[in-house]
Amino acid sequence: MAQATKDMIIHELLQMDPGSGIAEILMKSGMRCVGCPSARGETLEQAAGAHGANADELAEEINNYLQGLKLA
Repeated sequence: MAQATKDMIIHELLQMDPGSGIAEILMKSGMRCVGCPSARGETLEQAAGAHGANADELAEEINNYLQGLKLA
């Protein structure tokens, strides 16, 4: 299974998720622009920096979420 990294484009991260869990994680951290054009060209690190979030923590939270999907 692919792992989320802070260097991934937001759109790529969203494509990894069959549901909306990753979008919820991002929105919870203040990134409400998951559907905006920036999501197609901005990395997790860039978006996190613009929204005052920690990219490493977000990548870890996303990976934990994805791991839960794999175990289910």
